[in-house]
Amino acid sequence: MTLTTQHCAACLPDAPQMAPDELAELMQQLPEWQILAVNQVMQLERVFIFRNFRLALDFTNRVGNLAEQEDHHPVIVTEWGKVTVRWWTHAIAGLHRNDLICAAKTDALLAD
Repeated sequence: MTLTTQHCAACLPDAPQMAPDELAELMQQLPEWQILAVNQVMQLERVFIFRNFRLALDFTNRVGNLAEQEDHHPVIVTEWGKVTVRWWTHAIAGLHRNDLICAAKTDALLAD
């Protein structure tokens, strides 16, 4: 089952972070995303490039709508011609399957 067909599940503070082998397998569906550590918290990040600010802002709004639908919210930085999106799960201070689902759905917004 692809990540884009799944939905976020409630994540409690005692939920486990992604196991390294599962994370590596699912990251194959997200080739443009980078895993980085910010203050020792694993996060997914991708930079999206657009021709102008209006297109970047439109994409930002679509990511915001996705976040509301999934009840999972990223960091979104909108600049002229560029949007940076970072997903991670605050409740567990790391990566959860929800983050990968939302990253895949963020990618799918480009096709819309």
